[in-house]
Amino acid sequence: MRVLLADDERAIAITLADDLRRAGYEVQAASDGPEALARYEAGSFDAVITDLNMPGMSGMELLERVRRSEVPAEVIIITGYGTIDSAVDAMRKGAFDYVLKPFNNDEILEKLRKVAELRRLRTENEELREALGREKGLVQLIGKSAGMMRIIDRIRTVADRDARVLITGESGTGKERVARAIHDISHRADKPFVPLACAAIPSTLLEDEIFGHERGAFTDAKERKAGRFERAHGGTLFLDDIDDMPLETQVKLLRVVQEGEVEPLGSSKAISVDVRVIAATKVDLAAAVEDGEFREDLYYRLNVVPIDIPPLRERADDIPLLTQHFLRRFGGEVDYTIAPEVMAELCAYGWPGNVRELENAIERAIALAGRERLLAREALLEGALRRRRRTGQDDAPGGPLVTLREIVRDGEERHIRRVLLGTSGHRANAAKVLGISRKNLWEKMKDYGIE
Repeated sequence: MRVLLADDERAIAITLADDLRRAGYEVQAASDGPEALARYEAGSFDAVITDLNMPGMSGMELLERVRRSEVPAEVIIITGYGTIDSAVDAMRKGAFDYVLKPFNNDEILEKLRKVAELRRLRTENEELREALGREKGLVQLIGKSAGMMRIIDRIRTVADRDARVLITGESGTGKERVARAIHDISHRADKPFVPLACAAIPSTLLEDEIFGHERGAFTDAKERKAGRFERAHGGTLFLDDIDDMPLETQVKLLRVVQEGEVEPLGSSKAISVDVRVIAATKVDLAAAVEDGEFREDLYYRLNVVPIDIPPLRERADDIPLLTQHFLRRFGGEVDYTIAPEVMAELCAYGWPGNVRELENAIERAIALAGRERLLAREALLEGALRRRRRTGQDDAPGGPLVTLREIVRDGEERHIRRVLLGTSGHRANAAKVLGISRKNLWEKMKDYGIE
């Protein structure tokens, strides 16, 4: 540790300083208060040992100045004129300890060992809080698949580096969650995270939304408006669906990314901004560059660190964890369950809408559950069943894992619909073609919901 020793009694200062150095401390000595304060402000000290009565500035004044510093050192007061009142006053103002003269230097060494232990514990606590904060920032990234683990590892690696990130992935894979996780575990976490969906804003308004405008910039500009870059100053700007940004807006975005300055509409003065840009796209931007639909220079500026999120069908291991997460979120205090064979179907289904489709399926099944706690297969797999009825095909390679009875029912329903269509809805003729009675046909139509 670095120790500042302030005492106008030369004999004490020399002998104590020598003992401290022999014990391994780096020591600087000052003979009065002003010199001690100047040394303290010029250096970085872990502990200050100061006499209470010194020329120019008392030890109590020095204590107060030290405690007001950004990272204050621990202060040990030494004095030959101690009173209970002065000791209480010193401790109230933040002194680490109060020692009366004459003292044995070993007593001071023991006090410094306690200072070292205190600072070690504080450092460990700060590191623990930082680690917990980082994990909290990743808590919304649910999954244990190899693909998800690679994403989390990359997020941990790049979060604090301020490098621009380009997140790619199909719609519904959770690109904004990844962007938020990067922000939440970075040193910008206490600053704004400002998202902007480029596809959700008309191209004529997008520039105004990103860069802002000055009062009077156009007819309806009655007040100054800060753009997303200004609002994200010190933090992170997340540009979702960057592929939907018009080329003319891309030119202005490139300038901001390069120069770190934004020029609001109607202004001739650039404003400096400190913003980390994270972009996301659902298309192959490299192909868009080749097709002339995206600027090549902007692509390379944004694609410093690429993060590709695999579709849900490629990380089926994550489906049970995601399902449990959504059951807790939408179920409240009710413990809803899913039959094992239905969970197998959920894992086998292709989920073209990715995590967003799974989330909607769980929410829908809970909303339709009524008093039941076992969620219905038809509600959970409504999209898959509807798609199968419409196309006669399954989304998942090899089809979902279903029973033979389910396959037979599905085929029977499709065939009845086809025969009814061929007989123009004439039930008697349809029953003859099917080789069953009209009553039997009516019962099956009712069972399958055929009008």
